Amino acid sequence: MSAAVTILGIDPGLRRMGWGIVRADGTRLSAVAHGVVTPPTDAALSVRLDHIFQAVTDLVAEYRPDESAIEEAFMAANAASALKLGHARAAALLAPARAGLPVSEYAARLVKKSVVGTGGAGKDQVAAMVGVLLPGTKAKADAADALAVAICHAHHRKAASIGSAA
Repeated sequence: MSAAVTILGIDPGLRRMGWGIVRADGTRLSAVAHGVVTPPTDAALSVRLDHIFQAVTDLVAEYRPDESAIEEAFMAANAASALKLGHARAAALLAPARAGLPVSEYAARLVKKSVVGTGGAGKDQVAAMVGVLLPGTKAKADAADALAVAICHAHHRKAASIGSAA
């Protein structure tokens, strides 16, 4: 029997970054905490990125996860949006990496398929299934997406190449 593991899941974003902490004990999952980081939208990009980095650093210090997982970037509508999302992902990736945690990355379609059963699920479907898989959890939108990333990692962590960057 494997030891229980605490997983930090991250749904990256420059305006709203969802986070969720899940405890996996064998096949049993339980929610520990979840929330959303909202950097000041009127601040310079560097300040917003620092806000994300510091928030994830604080989460790692408070909850002491064993592993972390983040949703991979997807093709955005325009190059500027994709670049900004990449910056936000980097800020969120660095905090657990600096703490020595393995960081796994998952495609959005795999996260949705792992939680809902289909890679094309909408945010409402993901939030509803997160509530089913983690009873008592009422996470919405970005926080539910982050919990879904953590659930996906719990299901795929043995096969994931932990610590490898995409």
